[in-house]
Amino acid sequence: MYHGIEKSGLGIPLADAFGKEPKMAKYRKLGKTSDQRKALLRNQVTGLIYKGKIITTQARAKEVMKIADGLIALAVKEKDNYETVKVSVKVPLKDKDGKRVKEVVDGKKVTKFETVEKEIKKDMPSRLHARHQMLKVLYPVTEVPAKAAGRKKGTKEVDLVAKLFDEYGPKYASRNGGYTRIIKIGQRKGDGAMQVVLELV
Repeated sequence: MYHGIEKSGLGIPLADAFGKEPKMAKYRKLGKTSDQRKALLRNQVTGLIYKGKIITTQARAKEVMKIADGLIALAVKEKDNYETVKVSVKVPLKDKDGKRVKEVVDGKKVTKFETVEKEIKKDMPSRLHARHQMLKVLYPVTEVPAKAAGRKKGTKEVDLVAKLFDEYGPKYASRNGGYTRIIKIGQRKGDGAMQVVLELV
């Protein structure tokens, strides 16, 4: 019995997508072991959702397309399934130069905090489940500015799940499937494998 993604609306079972479950092959093995295949597909799906297009082989593109279309379909379905709530949070107090304000407590310098109210989106149960299913597929992505290459300062974590819900969900709301397309660009030197551009429509 398949678990999770098939029932959540992703379109295909995660077991089918990554090649673990079925006794009869309903997927391309891509010349990889099960773990290698899963890592490869997760990496390429993450790249597609993040950048909007990737270059890969035709066989890999067809497998990535199944998973990516399922993720976007799930985002379209659950994009508005949340409620907005107000919460009080403590944030560091900063001066006009953007530096944290310090105060002395028991002879030690500590950061001074202030309490502010923020509005956040609270997922409803089905959207929360969809978020968990997406996180099983997508790898974490960190943006590194060109000037700060090799340094932690200036890096930024990219929330791909939020990108799916907030950007791709509304974008494809009026489209009933077919969120990706394959464009052939010729054979690869060496092994002659057909290379393609897989991109979001």
